[in-house]
Amino acid sequence: MDGKKLQRQYRDYLSEFKQWKEKPHARQWLLFPENIGSYLSIDETALSKGELYTIITNKKAKGKKGTIVGLFAGTKVEPIIEQLLKISTKARARVKEITLDMANSMKTIAKKCFPKAIQVTDRFHVQKLALEALQDIRVKHRWDAIDLENEQIKLARENNRVFSLKEFSNGDTRKQLLARSRYLLYKAPSNWTESQFKRSKVLFDQYPDIKIAFDLVQGLRDIFNKATSMQTAYTKLAHWYKDVENTGFKAFNTIANTITLNYRSILNYFINRSTNASAESFNAKIKAFRAQFRGVKNVEFFLYRLTRIFA
Repeated sequence: MDGKKLQRQYRDYLSEFKQWKEKPHARQWLLFPENIGSYLSIDETALSKGELYTIITNKKAKGKKGTIVGLFAGTKVEPIIEQLLKISTKARARVKEITLDMANSMKTIAKKCFPKAIQVTDRFHVQKLALEALQDIRVKHRWDAIDLENEQIKLARENNRVFSLKEFSNGDTRKQLLARSRYLLYKAPSNWTESQFKRSKVLFDQYPDIKIAFDLVQGLRDIFNKATSMQTAYTKLAHWYKDVENTGFKAFNTIANTITLNYRSILNYFINRSTNASAESFNAKIKAFRAQFRGVKNVEFFLYRLTRIFA
C-alpha cells in the first residue's frame, strides 16, 4: 500500500482522531487535570512554523504517559489562566513547586493558577544570560580583528607588499583565536582539552577583559554548584554582584539587575535544587516526534498523537 494512503487511512479510520472530543479546541488549548502533580514545569515550545505553545508538564511522569498537564497556543497570559482556572482549586492547591524561566508571563500564570506553589527560576537560564554576555564580548573583539586584518591587507596591496598573518604560539591567527575560542568559553577549565588550554592562555593574555568576564561566568556557576543553602547563596550572589559592578561591563550589569529583580525565585533553587531540565528534555522529545512526521501539516492530528502518547 502507498505510504501516504496508509497514513490517511490511519488518521481517518484506524485511529479515533475523528471522534476525538478535544478536536474543536485542540489548536487553542488542551487540558489534562488528572495529570497534575506536586512538581510541575512550565515552558514554551514550537510545534510548527515557529508557532509557540505554552506547555505545563508533570515532572513525576518523567516524559512518559501522564506528562502533559496543559498545552496552550501562544504565550498570552489571560487565555491560559482562563483555562487553568477550570481545574478545581483543590487540585491546583496540590502543586508544591513549579519551575520556569524568567518570563513575566510564566510567573503571572504560576502565581494566579498555582498560588501555593513555590516558583523556582531555572538556574540554566540565569547561567545562559551570563554566557551570552561573555560571548558578546568575544564577538566584538572578533569583528575588530576582522576589520584590522582587512585594513592590513588593503594597506599591503597599496604598497605592493606581500601580507603575512601573524600567528600566536598555538598556531592561531588573531581572527582564528577569537573564532575557535567560542566553545572553550562555554566549559569549565577542568573540562578543557590540551589544545583548548593552550588557546585559552593565549586568548586571556591578549584579551584580559575576556578573562575577567570568563571568571564572572565561572563564579556564577560555582554559586549554583557549591552553595548549600539559600543564605549562603544570597551572600555569594551579593559578592558576585559587587564584582560585576567593579568591572563596568554593561551586559553583566544588566544580568546582575535581572538577578536582583528575580532573586527570590532564583534562590528557591537551593531548596530542592530543582531545574527546568525535564521541560527542556520533553521539548526535545516533541522535536523528535515532529521530525518523524517530517514537519507538521495537520496540527490537530499532531496534537492528537502527542497527547495520546504523553497525556
